[in-house]
Amino acid sequence: MKKILFAFYLITTTIFIANCQSTKNKSNDTPQAIQLFNGKNLEGWIPKIRYYDVNENFGNTFRVEDGLLKVRYDQYDDFSFKYGHLAYHEPYSYYLLRIEYRFVDEQAKGGEGWAWRNSGAMLHGQSPGSMLKDQDFPISIEGQFLGGDGSAERTTSNLCTPGTNVVIADSLFTPHCKSSTSKTYHGNRWVTADFLVLGDSVIKHILDGEVVLEYTKPQYGGGNVSGHDPKVKKDGELIKSGYIYLQSESHPLDFRKVELYNLEQYKSDSVHLDAIVDKLLATKSR
Repeated sequence: MKKILFAFYLITTTIFIANCQSTKNKSNDTPQAIQLFNGKNLEGWIPKIRYYDVNENFGNTFRVEDGLLKVRYDQYDDFSFKYGHLAYHEPYSYYLLRIEYRFVDEQAKGGEGWAWRNSGAMLHGQSPGSMLKDQDFPISIEGQFLGGDGSAERTTSNLCTPGTNVVIADSLFTPHCKSSTSKTYHGNRWVTADFLVLGDSVIKHILDGEVVLEYTKPQYGGGNVSGHDPKVKKDGELIKSGYIYLQSESHPLDFRKVELYNLEQYKSDSVHLDAIVDKLLATKSR
């Protein structure tokens, strides 16, 4: 009997130690940042500017200078609806995306009024190769960046939906844009925008560690995109993954950081995932 009890003690002790070690390992298991922008060049990025072929960087719109990824229009005679997008070459599904951006200088000639200090990060986007030459925006979920005018309130990290819909408060949201609850960021200050993207379930827009907008079930649908291939837009189908784009919509801006934490390995463990995300959001990149 004593031998049986001793054996039972050894087994339970071993299991306890193993569980403790597993918990300890999980607590220290934080993914490393993937630097999508290397600070040197546009390696890994694919430009697609309206009216031009994929990989044709018209007017040197997207460039790297002084360690910054810059969006500029000094080689444009007129903007003329040449909406541009710069896609990272690899699609992602579960991730935390961190972008540091600032608006600078004056809007390009011919830019529309709504595009003043306006840009964004496109999430779950279609592949750049599937965009047609005259297409205005990639079918995607947009985390919209807006800058203030020095006095009026203007939220940022808003939502826009070119060719997509989402669910907000258990209802299908079909308008094109939804404002966040953020404060206004005036001037040429740097802003850090985080986006938590969990496949086809939840997307959160986060500023200064606070969720300013949240929605679920990103899916194809709606309008606000033109010149696209209808076969790409399968209305009603949930979007589980896609490409990340940075926009050029006529106002110059700089990006000094575009980094991603891949959370794919944690998607089956929601408690662990939440702990990892909390730790990442508590970490300031600068």
